[in-house]
Amino acid sequence: MQAIATARRLGAVTSAYDLRPAAKEQVESLGGRFVELPIAAKDAQDARGYARAQDETFYQRQRELLGRVVKESDVVITAAVIPGKTSPVLVTEEMVVGMAPGSVIFDLAAERGGNCELTEAGKTVVKHGVTIIGAINVASGVPYHASQMYGRNTTAFLTHLIKEQKLQLNLDDEIVRETLVTNGGEVVNQRVREFFGMAAPAVKS
Repeated sequence: MQAIATARRLGAVTSAYDLRPAAKEQVESLGGRFVELPIAAKDAQDARGYARAQDETFYQRQRELLGRVVKESDVVITAAVIPGKTSPVLVTEEMVVGMAPGSVIFDLAAERGGNCELTEAGKTVVKHGVTIIGAINVASGVPYHASQMYGRNTTAFLTHLIKEQKLQLNLDDEIVRETLVTNGGEVVNQRVREFFGMAAPAVKS
């Protein structure tokens, strides 16, 4: 969303794609054109609003349909990251070959393998006349604003957790439940358990 807003302020004509249907309204509210593809994602987003990983058949079809859009773009920014997993390839070498010389791809998923097939993590490379930026930890390049955002988010989170100077661990609250890592001496966070290959926690009777 920030990329769209900034590009619009600079006078760019912007287009955006997201497998979540709800993103269309967000993109259009910023003056961008939402790219609609004739494919439907299965369970496109989870309860928190984040996109779910899809199978390789979906990504293959997605690449085929996105090819024309990528080739017509001067700047492509990719940001499809799946926590704990390798990022899906959305931009193939064939797509890069079709882009105009001097075009740029900024791959924000570089640290997890990249959304572009030619991305090299931590490097900026030129392939087929296209500059591919594979920077990692991009926030460190704008420390002042990154620190401001982090401070605001942390304050809001702690304010949500602490009421009347007491910690409130309401497990029916989605924010609390999904950010809680351990409870009662046991790892309860599903993503953390999956990362370490831990079995599902025992159901207490």
